[in-house]
Amino acid sequence: MKRGIVFHAGDKTIWLHESLFTTFVIVLVLGILSLYIHSKIKKADFKEKPTGFLHIVEILVEAVNNLTVQTMGEHNKGFAPYMLSLGAFLVCANLSGLLGFVPPTSDYNVTLALALITFAMIHFFSVKTKGIGGYLKQYTEPIAILTPINILGELANPISLSFRLFGNILSGMLIMSLVYQGIGLISKFIIPLVAWPLHGYFDVFSGMLQTFIFLMLSMTYINSDMASPEEIAERKAKKQS
Repeated sequence: MKRGIVFHAGDKTIWLHESLFTTFVIVLVLGILSLYIHSKIKKADFKEKPTGFLHIVEILVEAVNNLTVQTMGEHNKGFAPYMLSLGAFLVCANLSGLLGFVPPTSDYNVTLALALITFAMIHFFSVKTKGIGGYLKQYTEPIAILTPINILGELANPISLSFRLFGNILSGMLIMSLVYQGIGLISKFIIPLVAWPLHGYFDVFSGMLQTFIFLMLSMTYINSDMASPEEIAERKAKKQS
């Protein structure tokens, strides 16, 4: 039996899967929050150190900037806004189960879509920094006979990236469902004593950990396929000469 949210619009019936509905809610909340932060920044006086909510935002932005620089280098600091947006979505998605929602990341369609975005960025920036020739040449290294294996390795990246996130979140959700069913048969008074610590691990700790892993792997994959600043400078010099 399909689970989801049903909307009736005249003679039409619109069915949304619970994970898709949660995704829309998260995107809407993050969108409203970003507009609120933007309005607060416009009104803020930066002659003094930000306080309150803006101070928390500043800490998060600096943390993501530092993580991006440490992982990808100073020259790739421009990826930080995307990584912050991706991290904010993943944190909300992974922790949404605490509020009774179905985590979007427990749906493989969602995790695969996120992995394909990273996959597209890997190859786009690889071509942009290395050129078509350099991009194709990397598949023939160290020897041309390994080209099919190199291609399979690239295709495996989005699959492993998406399954890692999907599997951990889904398994945690299934385990918590079994815990509630099993304990509910004994006593409802025992549920808070057993379920809350498990929520702390499967939802909070595992959710935050999987967010960090997804971000780190995305940054590592993108950076590893891009040309270094020295290679980019050398390529520009050859063109000019």
